[in-house]
Amino acid sequence: MILNSMETLLRNGERSEILGALSVALDRSDEAPFWRQKSLPFCEAILSVLIPLREQNLLFDPEGNAQPELSSALFIRWCDLLSLKTIAFTLAQSNQEGKLVRTKFSSERCSAYTPIDLEILGTYLSGYTVNLNDEWVDFPITNYNLHIGMTSLISKILEGKC
Repeated sequence: MILNSMETLLRNGERSEILGALSVALDRSDEAPFWRQKSLPFCEAILSVLIPLREQNLLFDPEGNAQPELSSALFIRWCDLLSLKTIAFTLAQSNQEGKLVRTKFSSERCSAYTPIDLEILGTYLSGYTVNLNDEWVDFPITNYNLHIGMTSLISKILEGKC
């Protein structure tokens, strides 16, 4: 039941609705409070950019390929910390240029891009020492490993296993 409702929420729901459902699932899980406390801000950071892209019909995967809808699978793809860093730089450059860049959309669709507020994502990433000035500066591997744990928990929730 959670899987179907989460899929529906990801396709059509507001960010607050999706976060509410994730929060309930996290509260019901048997995971340590540490994981629950870390995972919700993580999901909020991801949704802060994916929902506006969904509303613009400009969703793409980490390789830049157009995606028809926001699904659990696409959400999980963006849970990778390196991918999340990449989308931050892609959207920052897109905001500067006034068109979606670094994707495989047609130039006509890229021109329909409306700038996206990156404050939530930027605050989240900087909290994990991701350099937001230079895309090629690495972040600590421990932060990457922490995100693997959070991704595993979020995957279980989206698969209805929590």
